[in-house]
Amino acid sequence: MGSGKSTIGPILANTLGFEYIDVDHHIEQKTNKRVEEIFSSEGEQAFRTLEREALLELTELNNCVISLGGGAIANEENCQLVLQKAILVYLKLSPGEIIQRVQYRSNRPMLKDKQGNKLSPSELKNRVLDLMSHREKYYARADVVINADNMHVGATVDEIVKNIHDMINEE
Repeated sequence: MGSGKSTIGPILANTLGFEYIDVDHHIEQKTNKRVEEIFSSEGEQAFRTLEREALLELTELNNCVISLGGGAIANEENCQLVLQKAILVYLKLSPGEIIQRVQYRSNRPMLKDKQGNKLSPSELKNRVLDLMSHREKYYARADVVINADNMHVGATVDEIVKNIHDMINEE
């Protein structure tokens, strides 16, 4: 969350000559609902079910960059699926950098309280730390880990391409 996937993904796809797909946008198009709406009206579990269905569909595609939401691989089944079918890249950021990037965003359901209200700065910090703590064991299994703190977009894309070049050519 806040790592730059939505910015870097399309540029990476263009650089590789691949298609770009954002899982959240894919779900929104299929359901005609925004992710926020799904979270608020149906709950996180309903969203995670839709996310799983999208992953099963999208990981069958070739020559595409798929941008996953922050919680997409935060369970064993999804993590295994992505690791088996794709090259998983983790854009790793420090908690402070994530907080800096997301603190003014209002469209992140995981950064709201149960009533849908924006979190206070201390609550936001605790939520980010909790999410990172839970998710890190999955993220750390990525094929490529890019430490993206203070990296410019172009340098990040170049680093990803350098790291995945041989993996793409093996397929």
